[in-house]
Amino acid sequence: MADLFDTSAETSAAAAASAPRPLADRLRPARLDEVIGQEHLLAPDAPLGAMLASGSLSSLILWGPPGVGKTTIARLLAHETDLAFVQISAIFTGVPELRKVFEAAKHRRSNGQGTLLFVDEIHRFNKAQQDGFLPHMEDGTIVLVGATTENPSFELNAAILSRAQVLVLKRLDGKALENLLLRAEKEVGHALPLTGEARESLLGMADGDGRALLNLVEQVAGWKADTKLDPKALAARLQRRAAQYDKSGDGHYNLISALHKSVRGSDPDAALYWFARMLEGGEDPRFLARRITRMAVEDIGLADPAAQTHCLHAWEVYERLGSPEGELALAQALTYIALAPKSNAVYVAYKAARASAKQTGSEPPPKHILNAPTKLMSEQGYGDGYQYDHDAEDGFSGQNYFPDTMKRPVWYQPVERGFERELKKRVDWFASLRAKRNKG
Repeated sequence: MADLFDTSAETSAAAAASAPRPLADRLRPARLDEVIGQEHLLAPDAPLGAMLASGSLSSLILWGPPGVGKTTIARLLAHETDLAFVQISAIFTGVPELRKVFEAAKHRRSNGQGTLLFVDEIHRFNKAQQDGFLPHMEDGTIVLVGATTENPSFELNAAILSRAQVLVLKRLDGKALENLLLRAEKEVGHALPLTGEARESLLGMADGDGRALLNLVEQVAGWKADTKLDPKALAARLQRRAAQYDKSGDGHYNLISALHKSVRGSDPDAALYWFARMLEGGEDPRFLARRITRMAVEDIGLADPAAQTHCLHAWEVYERLGSPEGELALAQALTYIALAPKSNAVYVAYKAARASAKQTGSEPPPKHILNAPTKLMSEQGYGDGYQYDHDAEDGFSGQNYFPDTMKRPVWYQPVERGFERELKKRVDWFASLRAKRNKG
């Protein structure tokens, strides 16, 4: 008597074929020319198109956000090049499993077939695990295709990067998402019950992620609606997808860079936008308060000395009020520094002074500006010839304060903007007096 749970291979296959499949799986491209949004890689004259045309596929690192086709492209590359496709995830795969994968690939190679090993989340492998791929890449046992959402420059070994070409996949833009939506509607057999504005809102909810869009479409397609839903009705039924933002990853550094450069570029609207993006992503406002203050120091400096005061005061207000009220104080400081006159003169001078200090770190100060608290030091000439500036004409002696062996540099060069315009007058005045006194 057959076991109650015993099924034949034919029955299992039939059951699997009739089982429900997610929309994203049903719409998975069967050919590379069906992949949406990555034409810069797949066109005939693009990197992957050229590789396939030449019949030579090298190891690759596919770097891009979630839901843009990394896994699909790897699978189709294996199909186009007649390589066995093997997929593993760095999250669930350890050294014993990797050994089995490499042994199986060697066996296939001995039988005349190559292996495309697709490693999802490859950046999660540690250095030793990443090094384990190298000999198998070098002897042709595997063609490695790694997928990562993190910057490979920071997360992958230099040895891996030297043996694999890094290809950057783009988040899907509005046109690509609309094309994907049309495919999805054709697959489900009807248009979604949405107004034009609600349709745009749905695309916005996907935030460049094709898989997320198809999951949203699958939900909306099942709704029974007598009339088309507007954006408000859509939002009431769907939870907006959280923005892609990793507070410790590449997105974090990209957005703070965008914020800083918007301030440097005197664009308060762009600065507020990136500030809001980071807050929406869950960034710590205290981190933003610190970076905003840093911007005032680096990019405004003495062109508007009040900028630092505004930033420090906004930081203190945030500490007293907390979120969300205190975030408005940070927004005010951000707007102020975006519109403040810009100067990095002190920043440049400081870096030059540090570099010079490293090169001349053992040079003593000139003896005339050294104190002589002991008789021995006085006998050694400490303090000889020192001119007390308050007793000099104009309160300025023009003496040299650099080491005797060091040629006087000019590092601080104020700009003709803001308060530094006044400081430039003072610098020039002292320089002319110094030249006059030293000549005399």
